[in-house]
Amino acid sequence: MPDLTSSKIPVTVLTGYLGAGKTTLLNRILSENHGKKYAVIVNEFGEIGIDNDLIIGADEEVFEMNNGCVCCTVRGDLVRILDGLMKRKGKFDAIIVETTGLADPAPVAQTFFVDEDVQKNARLDAVVTVADAKWLSDRLKDAPEAKNQIAFADVIVLNKTDLVSKAELAEVEARIRGINPYAKLHRTERCQVALSDVLERGAFDLDRILEIEPEFLEAGDDHDHHDHDHHHGHDHGHNHGGLKHYHDEDMQSLSLRTDKLLDPSKFMPWLQNLVAVEGQKILRSKGILAFTDDDERYVFQGVHMMLEGDHQRAWKDGEARESRLVFIGRELPEQTIRDGFESCITT
Repeated sequence: MPDLTSSKIPVTVLTGYLGAGKTTLLNRILSENHGKKYAVIVNEFGEIGIDNDLIIGADEEVFEMNNGCVCCTVRGDLVRILDGLMKRKGKFDAIIVETTGLADPAPVAQTFFVDEDVQKNARLDAVVTVADAKWLSDRLKDAPEAKNQIAFADVIVLNKTDLVSKAELAEVEARIRGINPYAKLHRTERCQVALSDVLERGAFDLDRILEIEPEFLEAGDDHDHHDHDHHHGHDHGHNHGGLKHYHDEDMQSLSLRTDKLLDPSKFMPWLQNLVAVEGQKILRSKGILAFTDDDERYVFQGVHMMLEGDHQRAWKDGEARESRLVFIGRELPEQTIRDGFESCITT
């Protein structure tokens, strides 16, 4: 079975509130000497203020930079632009799509699940959210989009950390974790983050996400103890060294796991039905699945109602064949999801 991740171009969706530092990050991608060919799709060139000295040749829609990257605007349909990029010679190492500061990243991410040509050639690699350490707490109160961007992220670049105190930083991180415990978090000043931490994360290999189940999550909230074999010792109260716990009223995350095999003839219809019915509430879903009579790991990820999944690779010798799922969303019907999941276990 071919490795489903190798031939497809990884796509990073870059989101973040106005002024958080996305432009700084994009400028680094377009000007640094990283030896990669990235295609960057932005909303408006004007917003980025690309340095003209770095631009080599440009047809009106696509600028080529002297470090080999290209940049184009989403003037029309994202699918059309992607198709155009795929046809260009010297394919790209990766594509980066910037969403406007006010936008919910979902529609952009969904493009990679909907259009067949795009799906054949590209895969959603990760949603990266740039957040402003100083203003994020205010934004989370007054701007639902800001919360969506955090909930949606695989990687969060918490920028401008030099502008806040240690206590403020701890507080903003706790708020982020209350909304999305699974994203990889990088603290930065002026978006100084290794590009490999942001691009080509291989987020389709969900191990990385599902490994991060921070302990402080478990203390604050009865998230998922009842199906965990390994407790992290919950006797030390809510207060881990003065870190406050935020449980976001509006956003939850739910993680499920079992070391029993799942019945694909039950699981697939259950999952499809779940996202069809509750899809508006489920922002992201991801999982690694161990099916009965199947030597390969099945992985899936979803955005609202849309799912994509495939066999990824064979289970390795000695690897625990367990299934793990994560849902992030609003007002998730937790008990219904747990019961449904239980009913898919092969008896």
